[in-house]
Amino acid sequence: MDVEEQRSAVVAGGGIGGLAAALALHRAGWMVTVYERSPAGRRNGSGLTLGPNAVRALHALGLADALRSRAVALRGTGVRRVDGRWLSRTDAEQVILRHGGPQLAILRADLVELLASALPPGCLRLGVTVTDVDAGGPDRWASIRCGDRLVHADLVVAADGVNSQLRRTLWPAQPPAEYRGYVAWRAVVRTRSAESGMASETWGRAERFGVVPLGGDLVYLYATATSAARGPGADEPAELRRRFGHWHDPIPALLDAITPGDLVRHDIMAVHPPLRRLHHGRVALLGDAAHAMEPNLGQGAGLAIEDAVVLAHAVGGGSSIGAGLAEYDRARAGRAARLARQSRLLGRLTQSRSAAVTALRDLTVRMTPDRFALRGFDDAAGWQPPAPRPAPATQENS
Repeated sequence: MDVEEQRSAVVAGGGIGGLAAALALHRAGWMVTVYERSPAGRRNGSGLTLGPNAVRALHALGLADALRSRAVALRGTGVRRVDGRWLSRTDAEQVILRHGGPQLAILRADLVELLASALPPGCLRLGVTVTDVDAGGPDRWASIRCGDRLVHADLVVAADGVNSQLRRTLWPAQPPAEYRGYVAWRAVVRTRSAESGMASETWGRAERFGVVPLGGDLVYLYATATSAARGPGADEPAELRRRFGHWHDPIPALLDAITPGDLVRHDIMAVHPPLRRLHHGRVALLGDAAHAMEPNLGQGAGLAIEDAVVLAHAVGGGSSIGAGLAEYDRARAGRAARLARQSRLLGRLTQSRSAAVTALRDLTVRMTPDRFALRGFDDAAGWQPPAPRPAPATQENS
């Protein structure tokens, strides 16, 4: 069944990771169906950054030209103090020289559309909730349940997010995603107030504010604050102005550009401790379902797209599903756990309420040469897609 016939896969979740997995498997010759619970798809209004590793992963999916038409290359990144003084700055040339590619910024909705539009018609089924899973076995298909319907496949990809139902079903001993002690706000606004092409993150005491240009007059902004977990308040824009309205320019003008419909607020959640295995039977966990981490490295989307590329490679080439998923584990579990640990440590520093920790943090960043600061991102940014498998030998060339 696995080798002689076209293999089939079902993907639970139509976010960036799920769509990337579907595209990677489709390009490898699989018949793929994606089930997404949202009737409109996952097209929220925030932005995101893509490191060189994520860009390489998208290129491996054949999306280089499409990405070039939608994303904007950042001309630099940096960290600032609340008064606006720069603690560190890195320009694009340094990033390209060190990590072999640029950092890009893109609307999340544009990336979702880019991935979805590359799939064959009928592949993405919206408004369908996956409620249960059977992991199958070496000689037995896996299956998912969508309402009263049971869908069988050679492979199930669980890409159903940080609160993954499929992870809870197959890994019942794994603790649920935990609150990490701080909240985040995200919005995309139209303004001419941001410095063109330069992304920055300003660090205060237990608070941060990020500014990412998206091209033209669009700016993606985000903020974090150490806080008890809570639901959205009655006036979140006012809460942001209270916390950040006295910070350096252009932050006050960006806050004034926010309308309530622009703003998304959520608690920061992470899967911890990390999973040692990312597959069970014929089910592979991917993206936030597998390794949701704090957002401090800007690697959530990138790791999910990497997962997709590696998974399709691992289960391709005529290998058994079991052998392929074991290869996927070896390639992904350790890397995800390592980056989650780095992001968690950075979160402790940037979200600390301690004045002494904050002062030492800022001094350390200011005194660290740019070339050494860039080395800290070698692990995340240096990832390369797996080399293509050699074509099977034929009678003529064997």
